Amino acid sequence: MEKLIEEKRQGECLYLPENSAAEKKLYIESYGCAMNFSDSEIVASILKDLGYRTTQLLEEADLILVNTCSIREKAEQTVRKRLELFQSVKKINPGMKVGVLGCMAERLKSKFLEEEKIVDLVVGPDAYKDLPNLLQEVSDGRNAVNVILSKDETYGDVSPVRLQSNGVTAFVSITRGCDNMCTFCVVPFTRGRERSRDAQSILQEVNDLWNEGYREITLLGQNVDSYLWYGGGLKKDFIKASEFEKATAVKFADLLRLVAKAQPKMRIRFSTSNPQDMDLEVIRTIASYDNICKYIHLPVQSGSNRILFEMNRRHSREQYMQMIDQIRTIIPDCAISHDMITGFPTETEADHRDTLDLMEYVKYDYGYMFAYSERPGTPAAKKLKDDVPDAVKKRRLQEIVALQRNHSLFRSQQQVGKTFEVLIEGESKKSPAHWMGRNAQNSVVVFPKENHQKGDFVQVKVESCTSATLIGKAV
Repeated sequence: MEKLIEEKRQGECLYLPENSAAEKKLYIESYGCAMNFSDSEIVASILKDLGYRTTQLLEEADLILVNTCSIREKAEQTVRKRLELFQSVKKINPGMKVGVLGCMAERLKSKFLEEEKIVDLVVGPDAYKDLPNLLQEVSDGRNAVNVILSKDETYGDVSPVRLQSNGVTAFVSITRGCDNMCTFCVVPFTRGRERSRDAQSILQEVNDLWNEGYREITLLGQNVDSYLWYGGGLKKDFIKASEFEKATAVKFADLLRLVAKAQPKMRIRFSTSNPQDMDLEVIRTIASYDNICKYIHLPVQSGSNRILFEMNRRHSREQYMQMIDQIRTIIPDCAISHDMITGFPTETEADHRDTLDLMEYVKYDYGYMFAYSERPGTPAAKKLKDDVPDAVKKRRLQEIVALQRNHSLFRSQQQVGKTFEVLIEGESKKSPAHWMGRNAQNSVVVFPKENHQKGDFVQVKVESCTSATLIGKAV
């Protein structure tokens, strides 16, 4: 008896023996953005249908997969070091297969097989449904590559396997790809054109998660604010849509309302936003629903208009500050975080001071700060010389980090004495007698366990703080 596994690959149907993958174990590592971790859950689901189950023990794995990131050179170096480790493990278990997934796979393609002799298969972000065929090719003694980017794949029909889940929070992917073409970013080249997942499949996944005991979801995309579902197709083709499709189109604010109404007790977060696409309707929707968290991650990348222009960030410093003012007015208790790149090509001390000045204006709750890392193939790498010395990048980054640390402490101190609803996510890493959770503003809150359980919503009064943590007691 054979099991028929249907895959849309040049109209082929692949036949595998019923027990060909029985008892096989999958070890998967993920690096980079939350989307990569979400994609790994999709991969685990696809391979589960082939009989693979996940393991956290590297040595017992039949298949090792690394889901990679190409945003910065350091991320790629980390992956190559991991492959060196896998090579030593493979010497002990020669039957083990190793695959590279994600953005690094897409960027390097078949070149990866030449550079890393240990790698058996290379799979891009849009080709995960082809894994059954690719694994068959590897089983037949051939290296396998599929990095073809899709214009319509959203994996909306795949129910993810929740990997290393805390059973309380989960990711729900709503868009894939990006059309923004920021000059420093590889995402448009490694993840393709922007497309949105149908709203009904999103709602179904959220409902399923609630029924499984999850109490918080994060809607994921490279640029969630440009979510647009009108019956399928790329966002850029919306102008060709029928009048009916345009009239019934679901924008991001609409999706937020649908999810908030479908599960009014489920906490809703989203990431990542783009200043040029976020509008007042989204901000007002956040303010209108108690279960939509009062937290916005709003990357700016630089406080200098000249650098923003060189980055092809289609917003100015002034427009960004106006958006911040609107958020503060409509959602007074909203927490805001940022992404910031220092040392972008041609950045001067005056540009750097503009960034510090913008940070002083906003006083962000959190931040993700990086020194510029040139990525091959991006417009910046092609047109701009990476001319800021490493020592200058390091010094400017240290100044940005230090300022953000001060602002984080300032924002934390503002919360002392206040009471927040905290969702317990698990045990505190520093004390087995304390729970750790987050409030709607995404602040980490630690408090004594008492009689509460993981997954509970608890009212906690904040009594003290650090720059990163609120410390309190249940009331």
